[in-house]
Amino acid sequence: MNEIVGAFPQVGEDARAREIDEMGEQHSAAFQAVPAASTTQGEEIDGLEFIRRIKDGRIPPPGMAVLLGFDIAEAERGRVVFAATPTSAHYNPAGVVHGGFAATILDTCMTCAVQSTLKAGLGCTTLDLHVHYTRGANDKTGLLRAEGKVVHAGRQFATAEGRLTDPQGRIIAHATTSCLIFPLRP
Repeated sequence: MNEIVGAFPQVGEDARAREIDEMGEQHSAAFQAVPAASTTQGEEIDGLEFIRRIKDGRIPPPGMAVLLGFDIAEAERGRVVFAATPTSAHYNPAGVVHGGFAATILDTCMTCAVQSTLKAGLGCTTLDLHVHYTRGANDKTGLLRAEGKVVHAGRQFATAEGRLTDPQGRIIAHATTSCLIFPLRP
């Protein structure tokens, strides 16, 4: 048992306490405001404007983005880039960034890329997600960029692809998704 415990990176008590405090603050902030897709105070906006308003801070970011610490870096029609710097709070038991972190940021960038193509009054949600992991990441990796691009956007269904890269441009993971497009309820 000691061999297994010794395999995990050890974090000092002060560092662990600071990290727990930061995660608590992020958790609290994540649930203070939840944006409603494509509407803001009765005003209808298209998907790209919705994404740009989150990027600019005019609409609060989704709770998951706050909780995991990622932000929109770039947004254009059919393409959205998120960025995040992983910390040891994102680790799995093996001492590297958890695959769920990569899957979540990839799912987010691809779904937002689809959202950026939609007219006002429409939203989308993930139907499936396929992630391929190619390289590990840790708290020393630096800023990761997740770029989502729409491959196809129809009236009810869209597909997108995404890449998560490190500062040297190496692929950490890549993914594809299918999204359902639907009318938003008032």
